[in-house]
Amino acid sequence: MPRKNSAIAALQKLEKDRAALDARQRELEVKAAQEIGQIILGSGLEKFSRKTLRKLAVSLGKMGEETALARLAPDQNTKPPTSPSQTK
Repeated sequence: MPRKNSAIAALQKLEKDRAALDARQRELEVKAAQEIGQIILGSGLEKFSRKTLRKLAVSLGKMGEETALARLAPDQNTKPPTSPSQTK
């Protein structure tokens, strides 16, 4: 019988730990949203509608950081491609 009780106790502990992790995740999501909001404020993006801002964020997320930067600000974030005549 002790084996059954230890499995039940382990399951209860797991459920308690999972609830604590869920709460911690919610806290961190709020802090992350605040950090992102602080970055966006003053950048001009705060003028976008929520719907447009969400579409933009999803599209940028799908592109990935390097691709998005290369496409949006190629002169600031990437080296210009060298032509074959420059490599000789």
